[in-house]
Amino acid sequence: ISDEMIRPHYQEKVEKAVTWVREELAGTSFYIHKPEGSIFLWLWFKDLPITSQTLYERLSKRGVIIVPGQYFFPGISEEWPHKDECIRMSYAADQEQLRAGIKIIAEEVKRAWDEAA
Repeated sequence: ISDEMIRPHYQEKVEKAVTWVREELAGTSFYIHKPEGSIFLWLWFKDLPITSQTLYERLSKRGVIIVPGQYFFPGISEEWPHKDECIRMSYAADQEQLRAGIKIIAEEVKRAWDEAA
């Protein structure tokens, strides 16, 4: 069941999510960490002028929930901007919700850069 149904289902979802992220964030500084079989994408916004926590708060107000990257780097006491430039987003939602959420993420990321300019 896993090989014939579950894996192909989520492989299709991640491919669509990656395509939509690339479309919506075109022209911005971002990277997608290689998807390796979970139901999450890691997005890295190099030099993002706000923290991933601030981005989370903005997105939350618009009905989009992500996980700020800072929670995945426990024990790192020195300043390391990368931990505040990453988010984890799920691609398990239905396609319509996922596409709408990615669009909102892109809008808020672009807004952060516009405000810093």
